[in-house]
Amino acid sequence: MPVNSFENYPMTWKPVLDTVKPLYRSLANQLEQDIINGRILPGTKLPPYRELADFLDINVSTVTKAFKVCILKGLISTTVGSGAFVSFDALSNAYLLTDGKPKNIIEMGATIPEPASYEPLMAQFKNIVSESDLIKYFRYNRPGDVLWQKDAAVKFMLKGGYTTNIETILFASGGQNAITAALIGLCQHGDKIGTDPHTYSGLKTTASMLGIQLVPIKYKGLVMDENALIYACKNENLKGIYLIPDYQNPTTHIMSIEGRKALARIAKENNIFIIEDAAYSLMHEKPIPAVASFAPENTIYIASMSKAIGPGLRLAYVSVPLKYKKPLSNALYNMNISVSPLMAELAARMIVSNQFDTIIQSHRKNTIERNQLVNDYLSEYDCLGEKTCIFRWLKLPGKTSATDFEALALKHCVQVYGADRFAVGNSNPEKAVRLSICAPETIEELEKGLKTLRKLLSSIKQ
Repeated sequence: MPVNSFENYPMTWKPVLDTVKPLYRSLANQLEQDIINGRILPGTKLPPYRELADFLDINVSTVTKAFKVCILKGLISTTVGSGAFVSFDALSNAYLLTDGKPKNIIEMGATIPEPASYEPLMAQFKNIVSESDLIKYFRYNRPGDVLWQKDAAVKFMLKGGYTTNIETILFASGGQNAITAALIGLCQHGDKIGTDPHTYSGLKTTASMLGIQLVPIKYKGLVMDENALIYACKNENLKGIYLIPDYQNPTTHIMSIEGRKALARIAKENNIFIIEDAAYSLMHEKPIPAVASFAPENTIYIASMSKAIGPGLRLAYVSVPLKYKKPLSNALYNMNISVSPLMAELAARMIVSNQFDTIIQSHRKNTIERNQLVNDYLSEYDCLGEKTCIFRWLKLPGKTSATDFEALALKHCVQVYGADRFAVGNSNPEKAVRLSICAPETIEELEKGLKTLRKLLSSIKQ
């Protein structure tokens, strides 16, 4: 029998005990359905474990196991000393590239570079396919075949702000693939990873699939607060942290040198790993030293091609400390066996030729031009982002939520993504949307999309 009377006691969630075994699974399913069906709203604080156990007249361990199931699904989040909450992003869709979009939509959602690199990329590709020994690119790579490609990887990373050597290099089929391999190789089901309160949606989907809990680390200014990270390391038992120090996705902020050094120091002191996603580092006109520069023995540094050259070039270079190399290499092998030799050769040739530098300069020039257009059309609004950043973080006026504005924009044939898609755990999503300014194929298409957005922003101002 319950110790206390709950007849008139206020509780945010009063489930009905189902006798279907196991009880914890039945309770977890009921909580999931109540969240999905809107009976419990995002941000709601759930009853304490002991209180709920007393209400249902069951063991506390049963409630704990039920909540654990929902935590690993991303439906609820916990904070030491604060309790359990329905995640603000519990009902959001973090999968950004989906089928079924109408053809007349102006794409301002996906973060891709403008298509200046496609022509030289195709020219290099034609050179490869015209060679007499083309057949070798359709076999598995042998270790001796990729040594010069690893040299190219080292050169590529140097341009982004990180100096390493070929002994650290692994290949992955894109940045998302590398992140997934790092989590598979270095984490177990139930482990915790620290992240920014708004982070890359691909990390969220992968963590959810693998049963890894993302812990949002509070900001101080626009970067992770050092004290909050230290607290999380000690009280949340973090296994590692995930960072995008350059043009953070989605909020666009750039981490200072001091901030990079501080996070590196904390990682070393607490013996946690860092996954440094350098997807946007080449946007800088002058490279900033990577976080990995200050903690090379703790950092998995990922340099991908999709934002530098083109999304179809599915390749990422990964610099891995020796202590992490075997488990991460095994994970990549089990996921891919190897990357495409054809794509690896194409990428390496682009890097060692002068074409690569020309492409990056062209990207910067065209991105600056597009950002100026954004500034012209959205000058009345708070739209964060540097002149060389391929996306912007638009703060919304009025009372319209980011989710509602995303739907409103799509109704008017413009795709943008609301903050809830990027929010982690119990982080309250900002009233903002991410705009990809280089996704529209032409400057005219971008201008058309901006005109539509400005009209919509004006309509929700009141």
